[in-house]
Amino acid sequence: MANLYEDAYRQSIEDPEAFWGKVAEDCHWYKKWDKVLDDSDKPIYRWFTGGEMNSCYNALDYHVDERGRGDKIAIIYDSPVTGTIKKYSYAALRDEVAKFAGVLASQGVVRGDRVIVYMPMIPEAAIAMLACARIGAIHSVVFGGFAAKELATRIEDAKPKVIVCASCGIEVKRVIEYKPLLDKAIEISSSKPEKCIVYQRPQATAEMVEGQDIDWDAAMADARPVACVPVAATDPLYILYTSGTTGQPKGVVRDNGGHLVALKWSMKAIYDIGEDDVWWAASDVGWVVGHSYIVYAPLFKGSTSIFFEGKPVGTPDAGVFWRIISEHKVNCMFCAPTAYRAIKREDPAGALIKDYDISSFRILFLAGERSDPDTIQWSENHLNVPVIDNWWQTETGWAIASNCMGLHHFPVKYGSPTKGVPGWDVQVLDSENKKAAPGEIGALVVKLPLPPGTLPTLWQNDDRFVEAYLSEFPGYYKTADAGYIDDEGYVYVMARTDDIINVAGHRLSTGAMEEVLADHPDVAECAVLGVEDKLKGQVPIGFMVLNAGVTRDESDIIKEAVQMVRDRIGPVAAFKTATVVNRLPKTRSGKILRGTIQKIADNKDYSVPATIDDPATLKEMEEALEKVGYAKARS
Repeated sequence: MANLYEDAYRQSIEDPEAFWGKVAEDCHWYKKWDKVLDDSDKPIYRWFTGGEMNSCYNALDYHVDERGRGDKIAIIYDSPVTGTIKKYSYAALRDEVAKFAGVLASQGVVRGDRVIVYMPMIPEAAIAMLACARIGAIHSVVFGGFAAKELATRIEDAKPKVIVCASCGIEVKRVIEYKPLLDKAIEISSSKPEKCIVYQRPQATAEMVEGQDIDWDAAMADARPVACVPVAATDPLYILYTSGTTGQPKGVVRDNGGHLVALKWSMKAIYDIGEDDVWWAASDVGWVVGHSYIVYAPLFKGSTSIFFEGKPVGTPDAGVFWRIISEHKVNCMFCAPTAYRAIKREDPAGALIKDYDISSFRILFLAGERSDPDTIQWSENHLNVPVIDNWWQTETGWAIASNCMGLHHFPVKYGSPTKGVPGWDVQVLDSENKKAAPGEIGALVVKLPLPPGTLPTLWQNDDRFVEAYLSEFPGYYKTADAGYIDDEGYVYVMARTDDIINVAGHRLSTGAMEEVLADHPDVAECAVLGVEDKLKGQVPIGFMVLNAGVTRDESDIIKEAVQMVRDRIGPVAAFKTATVVNRLPKTRSGKILRGTIQKIADNKDYSVPATIDDPATLKEMEEALEKVGYAKARS
């Protein structure tokens, strides 16, 4: 079966037009494309120019009207935070989406208009997204609970005609009211929406603004369903602002045609999911994973997608993932490794897994952060399924490198997301922008053109797109990740480019050191970053979160961890300092805020990132760093 991957990869690189043109035949088109790949405006490329289609039709109507699969379950909403489980068939979901598209149309929303969606993980978020796609409007989902100032910058950039909002989101121990945040954002934004459509949840009822706000339920009761509007393949489907953006945000644009073709193909080729399978991406529609693999790709494929409103621990315990897999007969799951690290910390022996029948489960996919070998091995040992790392970004929209389980299952090498996915010509460039030798760490780049489904540009800013991604390495897309490719073609993503630290002239990866720390039996998760040092330029510091129930002396664990790094990487790493912390500062999507921690350690001013999950973790980090002689804790 190896040649399935090899043949696909070779053709996708040597003749991308033939490869993607054939893949596109599996999608519904109102008008076939004139050109598969339009390179007339290099370095900006367009896919399927001249083609006309509709993403909502391909996600819903196609399965109902042309495949006769309207009774198939499209979405299972499972919300342990509210005790709710609700299932939508493809026909029922299509009808809800068509009605909400009618609500938007009644407010004057037409093809090309922008609609901001500010909602938690409830089915209405997917309904709003698909309703926009149905009428050719461009949706921009902003993670529910984002601060008013950050929401305002996105309103100013996208200039939405309408904003769709829920009254609140529900966290493990609190209810977050969204409407006051939205009202404040509108107040401080120079761009004002014409209307806000508010979905009232019983946990918190929003106060409505007369003349501005429309009640979701009331509007739906009077709505007339509307049909899909054909759009150009090159028309934007959505804008997604990159996390942590300050000042002028970077709005990643996703087109309609290339996105449909690549994502539908990826479900089987990468994730081995067919139309009779149950798929669960445990993320949020506020992030790219939620767009690509909760809403669009599974519905394009005709499979069932789990819509989960909860956390891996605390809703109610570290067994919630196994309960959902068992109850809904989940076949494959995709989530961030940080979720499994949280479960491992609470239930190191995996005892809760034994309470559930997870025999339906075939494969676990991890992405979002580097998947450390310890987390992969823990998951393999306790779940008895392949655990597959894959690497991608908000900008790319789908995996750059992965073990493509629908084409060929390569042997797993811990620390590597395996090989470049068909369509992705991944290379490593050294400090002189020359191709690096196998095993040599450098900048990970992708040779242009990028495959379909990736960002064609930034929202109304081609110049910034070229400057940010295409100018440093002409002819290549800059991933801003560092790593290497071994002599068998396996890609190793070691760190963000700025996480390669220079210790007394030696270029070292903090990611490699994290792998070692994570291998300590008492460590649940960790982070390593470089801090300024007058003698060596930079030196690494390690932060470790211990497994629940560990009673050993912390100083012994720290000594062992330091010695492990010295043994495996060598004295050249100059790894001498580590400390134990209760938790690490993270974004709501689970990424560790390494850049912010580094600024704290170097005693530099920092602003609290908009995407942070709990700002109190920064104060804890200041105190931990002061304890080991870095950073002065602020009052």
